[in-house]
Amino acid sequence: MGQQAQRTARRRRLGAELRALREAAKVPPEEAARAIHGDRTKISRQETGRHRVTLLELDVLLSLYKVKDERTRECLVALASEGHKRSWWRQHGDALSASFKEMLTLETDATSVYAFQSQVVPGRLQTRPYATAVMTGSDPLPQEELEFYIDLRMKRQEIFHRENPPSYLCILPEGILRQQIGGSAVMAEQLRRLISVSRLPEVTIQVIPLSQSAFTCTGGSFIIYSYPEPLGLDVVQVQYLDGTLYLEEDETVAKYQRAWGRLRATALPAQQSIELIESITRELEPE
Repeated sequence: MGQQAQRTARRRRLGAELRALREAAKVPPEEAARAIHGDRTKISRQETGRHRVTLLELDVLLSLYKVKDERTRECLVALASEGHKRSWWRQHGDALSASFKEMLTLETDATSVYAFQSQVVPGRLQTRPYATAVMTGSDPLPQEELEFYIDLRMKRQEIFHRENPPSYLCILPEGILRQQIGGSAVMAEQLRRLISVSRLPEVTIQVIPLSQSAFTCTGGSFIIYSYPEPLGLDVVQVQYLDGTLYLEEDETVAKYQRAWGRLRATALPAQQSIELIESITRELEPE
């Protein structure tokens, strides 16, 4: 059996690029398959992101398609190189859905993360008591499963302390900070956590104040994962009640990037945002 692959954003992007190059070179799928000692099904699965392309296969295909541009080759090699480093969460792979594993892959590999949350504090910034209150308010889970996902959420936050952490920019409406999820004590602790994490050089938190009259339509929360050149890849994550969507089309991603820009224009600057969070925290804490 060949190497089956989860259809991650990188694999989908690589597959689409390889198909475009093959068609431009007027190489039939059967000829491409013979070059890498496979069959037409393998080429089809590679071009749809369902089968991993090894670096050796990539080199053969690029030679067959007469791709000489070094920048193009560099980009495709970077796309094909995913998966060579073992992610911390792979030990739990059997317990996680494909969609959740894609999210973990995206946030582990991204250089920059832009998060807009319309209902709760983002998971990367949550305290354990706050996360427990949020998850308890979702679909009920057995206690053991609930603890597993809370532990996983806490583990994800270690990304801020790795050697080269991504830049993380988060925009929150003020209403999230005033909703006392879990009670006033839990919320006060959560706000102190936001103040603390905002001191990290790679983290920026901005708040859209209740006094802001401008409105930006986003359709709900979203996250943009951004990768530097040579990948040149941006992926938008949109969550809904029954699952998660990953959007990669250039036009769609551009719409979310414009929405992000409008949201940031309505938010307070970072320092003023933290001052507002501090003010709300004092309101929650007993005299």
